Amino acid sequence: MEIDAETFRRLRRLAPVVDDILNAGEVEHASQAVNLAALAQLCSTLFDAYCSMHPEETAQANLDMLESQK
Repeated sequence: MEIDAETFRRLRRLAPVVDDILNAGEVEHASQAVNLAALAQLCSTLFDAYCSMHPEETAQANLDMLESQK
């Protein structure tokens, strides 16, 4: 799935924030919380688009995830 250059740049700028949140479980600086709502919306939109374009891969990834949690 291709994304436009501006969307790619936005994701790259937000990647460190997501990394901090996932690794630390919290936002350490107020400036890191900027655009989290936009990031959530963008991720949701990209995920929905990917799911509609690749339903088999998405279903398999979900099964793999469930299996790894056992």
